Amino acid sequence: MIYGCGIKAYDDEARVLRADFGDVSVISAYHPSGSSGDERQAFKMKWLDDFLKYTAKLRKERPKLIICGDYNICHKPIDIHNPKSNANTSGFLPEEREWFDKFVATGFVDGFRHFNQEPHQYSWWSYRANARAKNLGWRIDYNMVTENLQSKLKRSVILPDATHSDHCPVLLEIDF
Repeated sequence: MIYGCGIKAYDDEARVLRADFGDVSVISAYHPSGSSGDERQAFKMKWLDDFLKYTAKLRKERPKLIICGDYNICHKPIDIHNPKSNANTSGFLPEEREWFDKFVATGFVDGFRHFNQEPHQYSWWSYRANARAKNLGWRIDYNMVTENLQSKLKRSVILPDATHSDHCPVLLEIDF
């Protein structure tokens, strides 16, 4: 088990945990939220740049990566219940979504969208206004895999009935 990504500011917040299984590495990453204000949004944007560099460097020695976790970003309009009213909200900001496009372009596949292009599939709901019961959610939890593992993907589902928190599990089945 490898704790952290080697950058103290993030490791102090326990944002990265990695486990290696043969030639495959599984990373649990908790991306910062920027919803509490400008300072945390700036921290989030710095994290995103640094995380991109971290994964690029790691792929040189560990080319098969599965990066799971709370990305705190809805990548596409299909991933959020109301993209128009949330266009200027942290988690759906243009610069965050651009980062996600850049991340995918480096060779990552969205495990859930690989199988499912249907709308209204969310992994997080606010505790306010009965959002979960109304399915007014955001898909901010991802299982991203390097393209060299894409042929091993078998299925992915969101489990919205698991109600242990404001998030729910996103299952990714891989055949090794």
